[in-house]
Amino acid sequence: MKYNDIRRKTREVRVGDVTIGGTSRISVQSMTNTLATDIDATVKQIIALQNAGCDIVRITIPCIEALQSVYRAKEQGVRVPIVADIHFDYKLAIESANAGIDKIRINPGNIGADENVKRVCDVCNAKNIPIRIGINSGSLEKHILAKHGAPTPEALCESAMYHLGLLHKFDFHNAIISVKASDPYSMIKANKLVAERCDCPLHLGVTEAGGGSMGLIKSSIGIGSLLADGIGDTLRVSLTDDPVREVEAARNLFTALNVEGQNGLSIVSCPTCGRTQISLIDLVRDFERAVDEEGLRDVCVKVALMGCIVNGPGEAREADFGVAGGKGEALFFRHGEIVEKIPEDAIVKRLIEEVKKNR
Repeated sequence: MKYNDIRRKTREVRVGDVTIGGTSRISVQSMTNTLATDIDATVKQIIALQNAGCDIVRITIPCIEALQSVYRAKEQGVRVPIVADIHFDYKLAIESANAGIDKIRINPGNIGADENVKRVCDVCNAKNIPIRIGINSGSLEKHILAKHGAPTPEALCESAMYHLGLLHKFDFHNAIISVKASDPYSMIKANKLVAERCDCPLHLGVTEAGGGSMGLIKSSIGIGSLLADGIGDTLRVSLTDDPVREVEAARNLFTALNVEGQNGLSIVSCPTCGRTQISLIDLVRDFERAVDEEGLRDVCVKVALMGCIVNGPGEAREADFGVAGGKGEALFFRHGEIVEKIPEDAIVKRLIEEVKKNR
């Protein structure tokens, strides 16, 4: 079954040259973490994210001076769409629209009276700029929080629907919704509730997921579970790390889920056991390092590194090719069929050669 066969049907929203929703590819987002008023550093990071394959970049706009990053990026020919992250001051949203921003992220409930929301909707309608409604567990409205007693999935969904209704009130329908929580379970359930109630594209993410392996695990659970159910049109893997790492993590997530057209090189390797007679752990590490050094992550092949001949070729039958270890050597196979025997010290080189043939 192909991913688009199970994917939730949504309307399409254009963000610069990127389409979100419908049958368009799932776009990857990240956010700069430079000082908002450090224009040079911010633009440099936008370019780094663009070069890493990021589809959309968000920057915070806490003051009018920060908009210089938008002007400078556009002047330097940055192609990636830029999103303005706005809180509290609706005037900054309007100024961002006038500066040529590609999308605006707001929480309509924290920019004041309804007339302020209307002003933002009017300028975005006039310039065909989409709005992302950003809901998270730390900024729920008092009346919704009082009703539910806590930032439950139901409360998050109600907040999203409340704000979507506010945009519709002012004849604005070019919206994307994100409902985030630091708890993957709450984030998953809240997004499923929202998905049942509207046809807006959904931006997925586990907020405040942390750094290192735990941040990756939380994001993989939350985002991956929803994508596996066909829910999600754009995403950010939020990490306490270099933003480029977020882009790399998103690409790996696509590969793990085998999202067609967006997956890359997939490695299948066994956990080793008492039958293993080659240095499989080191071989996998060396192969991963060689793949990165050769820039082969985007080659869409599945490579297997198995520890022994007992189950190796059979368990990795779906792999395009791979090896099954013996004592100081390995059998090279394609789609489960043995091709040749190679010495242990030639395994990585042989696999890299095979990957390059499929580039």
